[in-house]
Amino acid sequence: MNTRETGRSIDPLLAAGATDRLSYGRKGALEVRLARSAPEIDAAQAVRYRVFYEEMSATPDAETRARKRDFDRFDEICDHLLVVDHSLAPDGEGAGGELPPEAVVGCYRLLRQEVAEREGGFYTASEYDIAPLLARHAGLNFLELGRSCVLKPYRTKPTVELLWHGIMHYVTEHKLDVMFGCASFEGTNPDSLATPLSYLHHHHAAPDDWKVRALPERYVEMNRMAKEDVDPREALRALPPMIKGYLRAGCYIGEGAVIDHQFGTTDVLILFPVAQISGRYLSKFSVKYGTPSGKASPQR
Repeated sequence: MNTRETGRSIDPLLAAGATDRLSYGRKGALEVRLARSAPEIDAAQAVRYRVFYEEMSATPDAETRARKRDFDRFDEICDHLLVVDHSLAPDGEGAGGELPPEAVVGCYRLLRQEVAEREGGFYTASEYDIAPLLARHAGLNFLELGRSCVLKPYRTKPTVELLWHGIMHYVTEHKLDVMFGCASFEGTNPDSLATPLSYLHHHHAAPDDWKVRALPERYVEMNRMAKEDVDPREALRALPPMIKGYLRAGCYIGEGAVIDHQFGTTDVLILFPVAQISGRYLSKFSVKYGTPSGKASPQR
């Protein structure tokens, strides 16, 4: 459910208009910032519905179809990173900070470990056995990334870069050490994805200290072709753009895929120890678009 329906309170600082700390940068009309009200979270859920259910092959239940919103219990406890197109808000934001819902054109859902532990765990735990990973790295702070989507007209390099710029600011702001989450291929037939799944298994598997395995009852073998039979160029062409971007940044891939029949996807686990992310990516996304104060985020 969304915050409006559950009566979730909004931070009084946000309601009072202290919003600069929520904005992470801007390029032209596009801004990346955190949602600061229940209607803005609702707008993100509407974007997710359009992408996952209307454009892709997710199967809505009756309530989801009636509301035309993608939602679950995690929306209540997550921060929601938005891409806002200010050209779709020609009159600006209202006196109370209201943003026209159509101005939200992309989103990411962010769940910090301290919040997850207090509120019942991570979404990823429904697909992967992440408990051993968290135990091995008990001194680190984890961030779950999820529900990433952008409306089709905005699937461009600047929009994706703005999202990553926002994520890296968020990581720095909250002193986070590791990012992880599920990334998806369209389709639920792993045999049709044999080349890219095998490529990820052979070339980007997490080292032992970072290994994460799909839950036994959901495990789908990724090693579907011998390494010498995988054409890397063909495999890269078959990868979704988001997974390609993760690989360029230096992510690891978990062991085993998972079929998500509701969303019509085959999921893989991505894992980023922040200290090992490509330095080129860290510098690029931390400083390229600036912040409202004009200052770049400090590097950790």
